[in-house]
Amino acid sequence: MAVPIMGHYENAWQAVLHRVAAAAQACGRTPQSVQLLAVSKTFPADAIRAVYAAGQRAFGENYVQEAAAKRAALADLTDVSWHLIGPLQSNKTAQAAAFDWVESVDRLKIAQRLSAQRDAGLPPLSVCIEVNVSGESSKSGVAPGEAVALAKSVAALPNLRVRGIMGIPAPATDPEAARAQFRALAGCFSACRDAGLAVDTLSMGMSADLELAIEEGATQVRVGTAIFGVRQGQDRP
Repeated sequence: MAVPIMGHYENAWQAVLHRVAAAAQACGRTPQSVQLLAVSKTFPADAIRAVYAAGQRAFGENYVQEAAAKRAALADLTDVSWHLIGPLQSNKTAQAAAFDWVESVDRLKIAQRLSAQRDAGLPPLSVCIEVNVSGESSKSGVAPGEAVALAKSVAALPNLRVRGIMGIPAPATDPEAARAQFRALAGCFSACRDAGLAVDTLSMGMSADLELAIEEGATQVRVGTAIFGVRQGQDRP
């Protein structure tokens, strides 16, 4: 018998939660110390609704306009936390400023626009500084050595709250190569704390490597494939 869509997503979501909990406990942490961000980009609103029904409340989207349509379709789900995790262009900041989180801030100009366009009636927009830890030209993000300076500049803006560091390491077949990138991101996070910033979020790790990311200090893992399935044309989790 085919598994109903609700049951399929709930089972997948529960399996990811078990992985997160096991990884946290294996390194002496509590499962509650790691937030699961369900990456729902390219999947329809009905899929999000099914995962929401299972108990998930934080969802990550890459594209502002795609997310806006889903938010409108799911407007009745008033306790969802929407995270923008994809690259943000200047002409999209007005819409992005209505999210709960923007995890892809890599330029002061973007942060300034988000601050200016954030509705005064909303709480401060939570933001993360995106760090290009792999140095790949195809990826967004500030260089690791520039992360703290950018975080301090962003923290000085009104209507924003700097929550921490986000990064997407390059795929690595060697676990130690991946570990080195996670440690570099963790180093940026620690440096922000040492600089006096009240950061609490280290967003790193995805479907294939969340255990290693948690071992290296991730407080949030961004999981799409293991919950929703493989996207058309996808080449990595």
